[in-house]
Amino acid sequence: MSAPEWIELQLELSREQCELVEELLMAVGAATVSLEDAADQPLLEPAIGETPLWDRVIVKGLFEGGVERAPIEAALAAEMPTAAHQQQWVELENKDWSQEWKRYFEPIQCGQRLWICPSWMAPPEPDAVNLILDPGLAFGTGSHPTTHLCLRWLEQLPLAGATVIDYGCGSGILGIAALLLGAERVIAVDNDPLALIATADNAVNNQIAAERVVTYLPEQLPAGSRADIVFANILAEPLIQLADTLTALLNDGGQLCLSGLLDSQLEAVTAPYRSAVAFQPASIEQGWVQIAGTRRS
Repeated sequence: MSAPEWIELQLELSREQCELVEELLMAVGAATVSLEDAADQPLLEPAIGETPLWDRVIVKGLFEGGVERAPIEAALAAEMPTAAHQQQWVELENKDWSQEWKRYFEPIQCGQRLWICPSWMAPPEPDAVNLILDPGLAFGTGSHPTTHLCLRWLEQLPLAGATVIDYGCGSGILGIAALLLGAERVIAVDNDPLALIATADNAVNNQIAAERVVTYLPEQLPAGSRADIVFANILAEPLIQLADTLTALLNDGGQLCLSGLLDSQLEAVTAPYRSAVAFQPASIEQGWVQIAGTRRS
C-alpha cells in the first residue's frame, strides 16, 4: 500500500492554547492549520476586532505524507507538555487538501441583484452585481443573517453619488457592495488593523479605484467626517456605546443601518438613538435584527 500524500496532526486543546500551537505547527512545516469546535458550542457574531473561539478546540495541522513525525512531536512536547497526550496522526486520502476547504463556500444571493461570489467560482449570473469575496481573517463573508439583512436593505436604496461609512467594516463587504451598487465613496472604520487591510484588498479584487475606499482606525477618523449612509453591523453592547458617535457621522436626512443584535435586544439598542433617528420597522432573520432609520434635521 502506498504512503498517503497528506497526513494530519489533530490536537484537542483549550482556547488559550490555540494561538501558540498554531504558530508551532506552521513553524515546523504545516501546509495549513485549521480550527474546529470540539464540543458543539455555538458562537455569536464577533464584535469589532474580535476573533472568537470555542472553549475546546480541535487544531489540525496538515503535513505532507512523508514528513518526519518525531521532530514535530518533540517540538510540541517541548512547548506544550500537556498537548502530547491529546494528539493523533490521521492519514488522509490522496487529494489536494490545501484546497479542499474551498468546497464549503458557494455563491450567495443577497436580494434581487447582488451576489457574493468566491474568486475561484464563476458567478452564477454574470450580468448581476457580483461582489468577489474570499474567506479571510476579517469577519464578513456574506454567510451570516445580519449581513444578508444589511445587503438586502442596501440594494433598495438610491445610492448614486452617496458617501458611505462602514463602521466595524471587517472584510469590507458592506462598503464594497455599496460601491458596486452605485455609491461614490466609502469610509471604512475598524479597530482591527487586519480588517482595514482586508477591506483594501477586497476593494482591489473588485476593481474598485483606491481613492473610492479610505480606511481608518476609530481614533484616526478625521473630525467632521459625515456620510449619507452609515452602517454598523457589530453587536448590541458596542452599538449602544456608539450611539452618539454614529449619529454624529450622519448627514441630516441620512440613513443609519444597525445590525448584529438579537430581537430581544432591539429596544435597548435603539433607545439611545431615537432622539436623533426616526426608525423604520425592523427586519428579523433567524432571531437576528437589522433596523434602519433617517437622521432627523
